Amino acid sequence: MYTHWDVVESLVVLTREVPIFDTDMVLKVVARTHPDMDVRAREEALRGMVSSDLLRVVARSDALELHPQVVEFVRGLAREHELGLSDVLRARVDAIKAATAKLVDGLAENKADQLRSAAQKLSELFRQIAQQLDNDRHAILELAERAKASDANLPLSRRYAEVLEAYDTYVEPMAEMMDSGPEGTFYRHLEQAEQALDHTVETLELRGALYTHRLAMRQIAVQAKELRRLGREVLKHCSDTLLPLRDEFRQNNALSAAITLLLGQVRKRGLQRTLRSAELPLWNRNLPRRVSVGPELLTIMGEALDYQPATVGFPDDDPDAEAMQVDQVDDAALLDALRRDLPINDLLGWLRSHYPHWRDETTLRVFHELIQHSEMSISPSETARTQDLTTVRVRHYPHRLAEEGAIP
Repeated sequence: MYTHWDVVESLVVLTREVPIFDTDMVLKVVARTHPDMDVRAREEALRGMVSSDLLRVVARSDALELHPQVVEFVRGLAREHELGLSDVLRARVDAIKAATAKLVDGLAENKADQLRSAAQKLSELFRQIAQQLDNDRHAILELAERAKASDANLPLSRRYAEVLEAYDTYVEPMAEMMDSGPEGTFYRHLEQAEQALDHTVETLELRGALYTHRLAMRQIAVQAKELRRLGREVLKHCSDTLLPLRDEFRQNNALSAAITLLLGQVRKRGLQRTLRSAELPLWNRNLPRRVSVGPELLTIMGEALDYQPATVGFPDDDPDAEAMQVDQVDDAALLDALRRDLPINDLLGWLRSHYPHWRDETTLRVFHELIQHSEMSISPSETARTQDLTTVRVRHYPHRLAEEGAIP
C-alpha cells in the first residue's frame, strides 16, 4: 500500500461512484497519477496491486475491486467516512444494558471471570460507539460540504436530497435516542453502566482485589463518562450543520409553492380579480411619513431634568465598622502575664478578667491554644463551672496551670 498509495487513494475516491473497476479504468488512474510511467510500468503496477491483494478479482468476471479493509483504512485516514446507520448505534446502546446486567450479576456472585468479561464487553462497546459517532460527524460534514458546493442552478430537492435523507434517517432517530427524558436510551444506559462500574471499583477496593483489576474498571468508567460527552457534542454538531440547510429547503419550497399558486390564480382569474385594491400587499400602498418626537423620548428627557444622584455610603461611615475589627493579641506579653500569675486555677476566668475587651471568639481561641501548650503543666478540674463572656455563657471544666519548666 505504501508503494501504490497515490493510486489506491484515487481508487478509494472513485468507489463512491463506481464500486467495481475494469482493467482499463485502473490503468487510466495509474496513468493520471504517474504520468511519467510507460505502458509496461503501468501494467506492472497493476499486477503488483493484484498480487498484494490490494485489488481483488471479482468472482465470475474479470473486473477488479478494492479490498474492503483497504477502503475502510484509507477512508479512515482521509476522514471520508460513510454515514452509519442509526439502528446499528441503537443496537450497540442496547447491548450496553445487557453487558451492565452481566457486570452487576458477576459482582453480586463474586465471579471474577464474569466481571472481567462484562467489563471487556463494555469497553469494546464504548470504543465502537465512540468511533461510529466520530465517523458519522465527519460524514455529516462531508454531506453538507457536497450540498453547498453543488451547482446552484439545481433544484433544491436534488441539491439537498442527501442532506434531507441524512437528517430524517440519522439525526432525528439519534436525537430521540439521546433524549435525556424517559424515552431516551443512550444517556440512561450509559449512566447505569457508569454507576455499576463505579460501584464495582468501590467493591473491589473493599475486597482487596488486584490493583490492575481496579484500574481497568476505573478506566472503563472514564470511557463511559467521555462517551456521554462525545454523544452530546456530536449530536449538537450534526444538528447545527444540517438544520440550517433543511430549513433553507423548507422555506424556499414553501415560498415557491405560494408564488406558483398566486401566479396560477392570476393566469386563470386575471390580475384585477386576483389582487383587489383592498387585498394588495402593504408595500404597495402609499403611506405618509412624518418625523415627530414620541412620548417615550419626552418621558426620558423629563426624568433627566429631575435626576438626582444617589448617595453612596462609604465603609468609614458604617456604625458597625468597629465590630468588624480584629483583636490584636500580643503573645509575648500574654505569656509574661501568665508567668507572673502562676499558678492559675481557672485559665478561662483569668483570660476574661485580664482581657475583658476581647471578643468571645478571640478569648476561646487563645484559651484552646494555651491548654495545648506542650511545656506547661495543665490539669482540668473534675467539677464543671459556668463562665459569662461578652455575648455567650460557657460551661466548662476549669483548667489549672502550674509551672513545669520554662514557658517559651
